[in-house]
Amino acid sequence: MVLTESMVVTHGSLQRARGRCALTIGNFDGVHRGHRALIDRVIAKGRELDLTSCVLTFEPHPREFFAAQSAPARLTRLRDKLELMAAAGVERVHVARFNARFAALTAQRFIEEVLVRGLATRWLLVGRDFRFGARRAGDFATLETAGAQYGFALESMPDVQFEGVRVSSSAVRAALKEGDLATAERLLGHPYTISGRVAHGAKLGRGLGFPTANIVLRRPSPLSGIFVVEVDRLGRGVASLGRRPTVNPVPVPLLEVHLFDQHEELYGEHLRVHFLKKLRDEQHFAGLEALKEAIANDARRAREYFANNG
Repeated sequence: MVLTESMVVTHGSLQRARGRCALTIGNFDGVHRGHRALIDRVIAKGRELDLTSCVLTFEPHPREFFAAQSAPARLTRLRDKLELMAAAGVERVHVARFNARFAALTAQRFIEEVLVRGLATRWLLVGRDFRFGARRAGDFATLETAGAQYGFALESMPDVQFEGVRVSSSAVRAALKEGDLATAERLLGHPYTISGRVAHGAKLGRGLGFPTANIVLRRPSPLSGIFVVEVDRLGRGVASLGRRPTVNPVPVPLLEVHLFDQHEELYGEHLRVHFLKKLRDEQHFAGLEALKEAIANDARRAREYFANNG
């Protein structure tokens, strides 16, 4: 059990619940405006009924478990997802380990073991198209029947639209793939962010006059290229996210952040990098001088962005 601010986080197998909860279920990748509407409703209902507001989510994402090679890129790491939920006011999150055993649970066993015995659900909020259990056999009607049997109320959540667009993780990914950070931010309700720990690198940027804080990404990113960024507590800068095609290409995407006003070593520090504008795609340059000139131009354009946008 982990306590994140005022939020309790539990992982893995569930023991018999000691308290009752108002619950919603999902992957919550990105914790976008649609997710926030679900969360806000659960929190409000929990207060109304004197229940603990609770979110049930999964690690890994079910699509990563069933088809890792074709699964969509994650918008948020688990740590970031939990921090966003805590900031929203959720009281408890249970992270179910999505493995072969969990995937094999029938809809009935999921209801009995997870919803009823494990979480003591008294009020449940899901979308009308919610499916669960082995072979996705359970649906909203299944939950309606179970609610009458086990004594929990069920409510459906309609799709959330923002500025005429249905909010979804897929829509956010599509915007990021196109480099449209403004649309992604509108759908998310906050700038797109990647966090991670600074690792030692080849110090190529330092040799070119642009030292970087390097964050190795464990999973594919939904975006790549050169960006204007801002880092919590450390200020503004420019960043490259990709495979570094000109010198020392890397097999796993790397986030390299050059901060304008940071001169201390950051190895081991955990950074939160907010992406504000895409400047260009990654390019292969003929040599180090051409690369250095491109980086200098990227830094100049990033400074101009901040000068024109406060």
